[in-house]
Amino acid sequence: MMWGDGETQGQAPEFTAETVGTVLREACRGAGLDPSGAVMLRLGSNAVFRLDASPVIVRIARDADALCEMGRAVRVARWLAAEGFPATRLLPGVPQPATVAGRAVTFWESAQDREEYASPSELAELLRRLHRLEEPGSLGLDCFDPFAKVWGSLGELRGLIEDDHLGFLEERADRLHQRYDRLDWVLPFGMIHGDANIGNALRDRKGRPLLIDLDGFALAQREWDLVLTALYYERLGWHTRAEYESFVHHYGFDLMNWPGYPVLADARELMMTLWLGQRVPTDPTSAEEFSRRVQTLRTNGSRRGWKPF
Repeated sequence: MMWGDGETQGQAPEFTAETVGTVLREACRGAGLDPSGAVMLRLGSNAVFRLDASPVIVRIARDADALCEMGRAVRVARWLAAEGFPATRLLPGVPQPATVAGRAVTFWESAQDREEYASPSELAELLRRLHRLEEPGSLGLDCFDPFAKVWGSLGELRGLIEDDHLGFLEERADRLHQRYDRLDWVLPFGMIHGDANIGNALRDRKGRPLLIDLDGFALAQREWDLVLTALYYERLGWHTRAEYESFVHHYGFDLMNWPGYPVLADARELMMTLWLGQRVPTDPTSAEEFSRRVQTLRTNGSRRGWKPF
């Protein structure tokens, strides 16, 4: 479904608070929703708004070519709802995804009026339950290829960041890719969330945890859904030891005891850094954090100073 001025994919304007505000208003008009008083919750891979006039979340994709990905997220959401799995629900009665001014837009029921994150142990329970599901082929899930994403991101950073930074990151990616190809996986291959961390696990109005941000669902080794929690604890200090141990207890596997963990952690660090690099030209705070991360990767310094985004 296409609303608005009919711009084609790839012609979307720069992704800023001002431009996505324009997309929000047009998308809400097309869906019969009132955008007045909408609050922007975040501006990252997606711009996420909570509407004031109704309990609705609107997500606008940064990537102008994200329509296929958003279509997959819609299919995943409908399947999870049919399975009774605790996840974010699509807003009924609205054709989805919509295309507005070259951006893919989706509409979701708001879990509650304020963001309350689930605990690491609750996230672990959600992942354990998710990993037991057998996905239907109709979802059209891709196999997760982290280094296709890494090399794509590096290509997009040409001209956006210093050549010296880019060269270092390319060399690091090449070394990591070689180590990654030699990993001996231990968990089963199957469906993953793709960005599993407590930032994507909220509590609803009754206090029940649920998964959000379904864009990254894919087929991969299940280790990928455990690495962020381990990384947040072991390197970044964003989780306590007790929180991490609770996560391990409820999921039933400690990724940090697997010899391949450092490779996955290094890969995730690199992906987190490259994502910030895309925001360097438009966001001074992201540019400062990007430089900090590159410096610590160069020197193998402490990651405890990294800030969450």
